[in-house]
Amino acid sequence: MQVVELSEIRRVLVYSELIERMREALLANWRGECDTPMPMHLDVAPEHAEVHMKSSYRRGGKYFALKIASTFPGNAMRGLPMGSGMMLLSSAQTGEPVALLADAGHLTDVRTAAAAAMVARELGRRDTVIGILGTGIQARLQAQMHAEVLDLETVWIWGRTPERAAECRRDLEVLLPRTEILTADSPAEVARESRLIVTATASRQPLLSAADLQSGTHISAVGADSVGKQELDAGILRQAALLLVDSQRQCEKLGELQHAPAEWRRAVEIGAFCERRPAWDRAGITVCDFTGLGVEDLYIAEYCYQKLAAESAL
Repeated sequence: MQVVELSEIRRVLVYSELIERMREALLANWRGECDTPMPMHLDVAPEHAEVHMKSSYRRGGKYFALKIASTFPGNAMRGLPMGSGMMLLSSAQTGEPVALLADAGHLTDVRTAAAAAMVARELGRRDTVIGILGTGIQARLQAQMHAEVLDLETVWIWGRTPERAAECRRDLEVLLPRTEILTADSPAEVARESRLIVTATASRQPLLSAADLQSGTHISAVGADSVGKQELDAGILRQAALLLVDSQRQCEKLGELQHAPAEWRRAVEIGAFCERRPAWDRAGITVCDFTGLGVEDLYIAEYCYQKLAAESAL
């Protein structure tokens, strides 16, 4: 079994390729080509930590994948990253492990941001301003990934503490030197300044209400990925002209959709939207509810392994 360290993984990642890879994964999921069971979650109560385990197999594919990703908030006081994890790629012919991607959770973060940027592209967004709620690694990656598909001029950042918002702003000024990075005092201010918003927090209370939003706003909600989490008031989902989900069955249990169960029947899976786009009121609000799928982990693990294998064959 090959062990691939984070430095090697980072070296082969090309963001534009990952955005397209997530489109392929979500299309395959929608077409029923993959066996992707519901995630398993562990709560590590003494550390106020959570661990997510996801897996997937594409029928006819060479591999199946198992991913473990964890968040331990107390690590910040230990001088350690809060996120960690790994992906295991195994042979679908023999079951033997092929590669352990010791990614420290990075591939989960990257594929999450790539999927959101892909949806913005598929919706035909032309925004030059993006607002991001949250100041963690996901905030940084969301700004970078959306810069791959949009001509971003301004990024608005909101965080619960001014110190972390300022730190995130400084990092983004380095990562996106031609883009203006501004900090907001509230989620509502982010909504006043932008019509493309990404929510990337671990909130269990709504951060935005329908009254905060401008017409034509799109929200990609990536933070709610387990029972009880919520970033959007349910009224936003009820009023949405288009409600997208990465998976109906996951979102109704783990995502924003758990707080608006009556909207389940009109939720459109991203893969279905990519394949045959429905009409919607472009002046209305659009929402995409992301819970993160095992098929995305499979596709990004295969991507890394195949790129590294191609290098070694040269």
